[in-house]
Amino acid sequence: MNPVEVSPVPATDLREPLRLLEEWHREGEPVPDPFVEGLRRLVEAGDIEILAAHFGGRMVGVLVLAFRPNVSLGAPFASVEDLYVHPQIRQRGVGRDLLQAAEDRCVNRNVSYLEAQVEESGGGDFYVASGYEPEPGVRVFSRSLPIGDSGG
Repeated sequence: MNPVEVSPVPATDLREPLRLLEEWHREGEPVPDPFVEGLRRLVEAGDIEILAAHFGGRMVGVLVLAFRPNVSLGAPFASVEDLYVHPQIRQRGVGRDLLQAAEDRCVNRNVSYLEAQVEESGGGDFYVASGYEPEPGVRVFSRSLPIGDSGG
């Protein structure tokens, strides 16, 4: 029996998985409450799923899976937005189990394309070992936009 249990997180129980992500992304600083409320609405609508991995009775990993339509595919696709496993529990199959659960969720929703963006500094080897291939000719461009009071 696999000691890792992966299950979807209900929209009403986002705090614990968010704490793990905050530890990783935000050095422990909580995400703002309006963001949590927006995330809750996306989970309720089925646009995002948050999968939690439990090992030894505690939450040790989180995967955020986003579903979107893709015109060029003519079908929905999904992306792994975040995948985090607590450093003390890595190399025990938790990440692999989270990714497999995400793939299963996609198959259940008739999503045939799942992508993951990784930083150049790491993560790519994990996805390659899991059967993912780099997309040739694809680069990601980004731009930071000012947010705040728009006066409207």
